[in-house]
Amino acid sequence: MQDDALIAQAQAWLAEDPDPDTREELARLLDAGDHAEIAARFGGTLQFGTAGLRGELGAGPMRMNRSVVIRAAAGLAAYLRKHGHTDGLVVIGYDARHKSRDFAEDTAAVMTGAGLRAAVLNRPLPTPVLAFAIRHLGAVAGVEVTASHNPPRDNGYKVYLGDGSQIVPPADAEIAAEIEAVASLTTVPRPTEGWEILDDTVLDAYLARTDAVLSEDSPRTARTVYTAMHGVGKDVLLAAFARAGFPEPVLVAEQADPDPEFPTVAFPNPEEPGAMDLAFAKARETDPDLVIANDPDADRCAAAVKDGADWRMLRGDEVGALLAAHLVRRGATGTFAESIVSSSLLGRIAGKAGLPYEETLTGFKWIARVEGLRYGYEEALGYCVDPDGVRDKDGITAALLLTELASGLKAEGRTLLDLLDDLAVEHGLHATDQLSVRVQDLGLIASAMRRLRDQPPTELAGLRITEAEDLTRGTKSLPPTDGLRYTLDGARVVVRPSGTEPKLKCYLEVVVPVATRAGLPEARAKATALLARIKQDLSEAAGI
Repeated sequence: MQDDALIAQAQAWLAEDPDPDTREELARLLDAGDHAEIAARFGGTLQFGTAGLRGELGAGPMRMNRSVVIRAAAGLAAYLRKHGHTDGLVVIGYDARHKSRDFAEDTAAVMTGAGLRAAVLNRPLPTPVLAFAIRHLGAVAGVEVTASHNPPRDNGYKVYLGDGSQIVPPADAEIAAEIEAVASLTTVPRPTEGWEILDDTVLDAYLARTDAVLSEDSPRTARTVYTAMHGVGKDVLLAAFARAGFPEPVLVAEQADPDPEFPTVAFPNPEEPGAMDLAFAKARETDPDLVIANDPDADRCAAAVKDGADWRMLRGDEVGALLAAHLVRRGATGTFAESIVSSSLLGRIAGKAGLPYEETLTGFKWIARVEGLRYGYEEALGYCVDPDGVRDKDGITAALLLTELASGLKAEGRTLLDLLDDLAVEHGLHATDQLSVRVQDLGLIASAMRRLRDQPPTELAGLRITEAEDLTRGTKSLPPTDGLRYTLDGARVVVRPSGTEPKLKCYLEVVVPVATRAGLPEARAKATALLARIKQDLSEAAGI
């Protein structure tokens, strides 16, 4: 787009921007003639990704702001009305990030102006509470304002339909088309009242539902250290643990209360280096059985255990396998499901137990739609342990179930690591790792994917690639997606652009047979070496 057209577009945006903060910001850019920054903000529009809209706060259609949210809400309202929900209920939740409450109130106003009924959760609450509320209240849709574990400068907008799961194609494209059809904010009615502010009845119902994930007679003795990672999980998790009868978690005080600046971490994601340092320090002080972390909107759950003299994070795949084994031991029935980037160990656990198993595309919007789902997980710390209550990942109920498992093992004089060893001997040692490259220029991701397609590797770490799949073509069981999957002799690699962050993500897994517990150290050493070589070879093949 030419500079003159960009300037005209920015001036038109400025004229109808309802937010004084972004109006002032955009006016400064225009006065300064900062064409590069204006082009970055007006060179397109935010698109629905793995988790809806998400982006940096700021003025313009490529940023998260009240104008973008109002248009998104208007598009959702138009979509709902076209599908016959002319007076249906839309439930809206929000986290404690900058502008989250404003975005929630704007959404409620738009829904009310469109003739729909809107209800807003009464304070910042975990995303799973909103996902629960949709089904509990019989809503036709739900919106959660959150950027999950993204940096402080970001916010986002998750859209759910009436089944309580996030939107998937073709709904996302249809909503996007309705958003595109919003010519001007002046055409969007936004009354100043008329929606409901929900009281704690919905939260109480959610907390009552959390009891259902535990066995009535299970031990409740495991002691935990807990960090909310400056998010909204603390009060709800403490209430759930108190109801369950677990010892009260020891809090990481510096990260316990909501703070949209996330001052103690570079990224508020338990997976990021350094994010768990304060939790580990508290664990060294108090010697708990388990460390638990939620991400800022508490839909993810991380765990750490004492391993030798110090603490280490469990990988999402390890927690996924532990929860699956626990549910199998309790006699769970129904389908176990995971995304294609998660460990194949889940399929082996389900197969041994005679349970149905399914693989889906990345994201809980796909996992949640598996027919007959009993348990679903994704390696990025997401676990769905009560799909009838919350058809999405839920870091609160996952924490409860994991603490129940730790309590049961403690009563037997065992730990979570002992159970992981059992699973390795029974099913083979499944070791996973990730090569994740954050970029400023998204073109680098496209370039790496193109290079891998044009010059595909034939082996990695000396292991022959027996099957190479370009997932843009789809498979017998998966719809098309931008990704590549390599099956090797004893290993698997999936490469895909992140749907929520400017990252190229490569998911690696090796499987090493092991006959006895005595063989585990050698198997782990072999797996570690293989993963390192695969990572190096893949990096060279992708040019990253």
